[in-house]
Amino acid sequence: MFAMHEPIRCTWARSAAVLREYHDAEWGFPVGDDRRLFEKLCLESFQSGLSWRTILQKRENFRSAFCGFDAARIAEFTAEDVQRLLADPGIVRNRAKIEAVVHNAGCALQLAEQEGSLARFVWSFEPEQPPAPQSVTVSPASRAMATELKRRGWKFLGPTTVLAFMQSMGLINDHAEDCFLRERVAAARAEFPRP
Repeated sequence: MFAMHEPIRCTWARSAAVLREYHDAEWGFPVGDDRRLFEKLCLESFQSGLSWRTILQKRENFRSAFCGFDAARIAEFTAEDVQRLLADPGIVRNRAKIEAVVHNAGCALQLAEQEGSLARFVWSFEPEQPPAPQSVTVSPASRAMATELKRRGWKFLGPTTVLAFMQSMGLINDHAEDCFLRERVAAARAEFPRP
């Protein structure tokens, strides 16, 4: 009998099943859906100061609490909704981050109206020359997007958070050189119709 070998993955994805599953099925594959992009921006802002594993384990709870990350519905949240969320043990109960998501929902709607879609705005920051895989925590493209989001009123999205967003949503292929998914993600990016 031959032993089955695990494929080589990015180092960060090796420590837990939830990370492996996310890495293998989602991370780095290009996304053009506004709702998924908005969800990821929200979850990345919640992740700030915490582990991504913690956020992934609570992701379904976040989706339930925030109406599937429907920006139009979240933008109508009231102070009572914020209190409801602060009492929800299934999510990260941080008032500033919760209020930022509600605020950013309105910003997302305005941005989509101005740019045609959130996806069109996001993908306009795809770098021509991305950094070497897993070599930086901030890039010129992530600085530029974070600066523009801030100018448009968004909160809790600095350049480090935005780089993590860009990596996960496929704006750059940040899979390690020896990761079994690097070539698959490169192929998906090559075929992806930019918004």
